[in-house]
Amino acid sequence: STLASGSYDNTARLWDTVSGRLLRTLEGHTSYVESVAFSPDASTLASGSHDNTVRLWEAGSGTLLRSLEGHTSYVLSVAFSPDGSTLASGSFDSTVRLWDVGSGRLLRTLEGHTARVSSVAFSPDGSTLASGSGDGTARLWDVESGRLLRTLEGHETLVSSVAFSPDGRTLASGSWDKTAQLWDVGGGALLRSLEGHTGMVFSVAFSPDGSTLASGSEDGTARLWDVGSGRLLRTLEGHTGGVTSVAFSPDGSTL
Repeated sequence: STLASGSYDNTARLWDTVSGRLLRTLEGHTSYVESVAFSPDASTLASGSHDNTVRLWEAGSGTLLRSLEGHTSYVLSVAFSPDGSTLASGSFDSTVRLWDVGSGRLLRTLEGHTARVSSVAFSPDGSTLASGSGDGTARLWDVESGRLLRTLEGHETLVSSVAFSPDGRTLASGSWDKTAQLWDVGGGALLRSLEGHTGMVFSVAFSPDGSTLASGSEDGTARLWDVGSGRLLRTLEGHTGGVTSVAFSPDGSTL
């Protein structure tokens, strides 16, 4: 029942989704808050900022728990592991960093991308991390060792969003090349390319049952795709500007 938002006013805010009431404002970042994520138990909020830091907040009180420092440029994406013990952050400095949530200790730095890391996502079992980058690739990493498992090449330009299917077998990637792509996680093969948007794809998300993919685009629409066939199910129109983020409700009935 709580929504978190990050803003170019340098704050993160927590809102009650039933009443719309502002619960608290989290202040401390000295530049734009680009990405926010709740821990799986909703007790902790992570925020990534253009001040090059990640901050961890106690969601209930708004207390700053710790500031994670190490990136040398903007933090563009943050994600918790499914068990909540590890946080991943992707940065304009072309790296992904993995942090111990309890202590704030840097566990490892994942290097290989040659441009900014725009999006990070854990697999449902927490063993694999996906990253999407301005170098046009998505990469899959072994979380325990930090080893690069495979590089997924197929997009023509920046990969803005990555998401695992609920069963962890498929990865979706959205790109500024106006497409979303579906990949086989185990082998790295491109399964299908979803074409139809007339602007950059900013965000992708799987429905809870994994049968549908949503994509949000610069063209002002969200689109729903059948994952099995790649068929366009419907186009959702109404926004008057680019759709920068999409998310399903937990029961999959609402986008």
